[in-house]
Amino acid sequence: MSTRDLVLIALFAAIIVALGLIPPVSLGFIPVPVHAQSLGVMLAGVVLGARRGTLAVALFMLLAAIGLPVLSGGRGGLGVFMAPPSGYLYGYLAAAFVTGTICERFVTARQTGLVQGSLFFVAALAGGVVACHLLGVLWLAFVTGLGLQAAFYGTLAFIPGDALKALIAAFAGRAVMVGYPLLPQRA
Repeated sequence: MSTRDLVLIALFAAIIVALGLIPPVSLGFIPVPVHAQSLGVMLAGVVLGARRGTLAVALFMLLAAIGLPVLSGGRGGLGVFMAPPSGYLYGYLAAAFVTGTICERFVTARQTGLVQGSLFFVAALAGGVVACHLLGVLWLAFVTGLGLQAAFYGTLAFIPGDALKALIAAFAGRAVMVGYPLLPQRA
């Protein structure tokens, strides 16, 4: 792994941490807050690809596990990995990996901007919404005893906001393709 890779991994872990400074919003009917950190996870996958994006998320999770207050709302420590919203944290790893894998396989520099942006959006939706929410719902149903159906219905409230985050990640991915053409060489 090159120095550039290490710097990019650390940079995107820092971006995810910085997005946690935006105060979370509680919906009240489900014990999972709305926050901006999932945008950073989508960005890591879109911009860095599967390997480096997943490593950026893993670094972020390591910082949280050692007790640094890097999660939204200033939380950290091992206890956050057993709480009801922890499945979404585990889903971050899957989200970055799925998003990055789709981007690596289907987005090329020769495509038009519309095609690239659309593929980035689909990748961010597949990883940041589908993969992350799948693990989040499964964990939430298991830990709280809500049942899969109730956990699934509860998570539907997050879909519009996460779709907006996927759109932002797609625009950012497209901007990186145009402004920094060497970065898409993700492998």
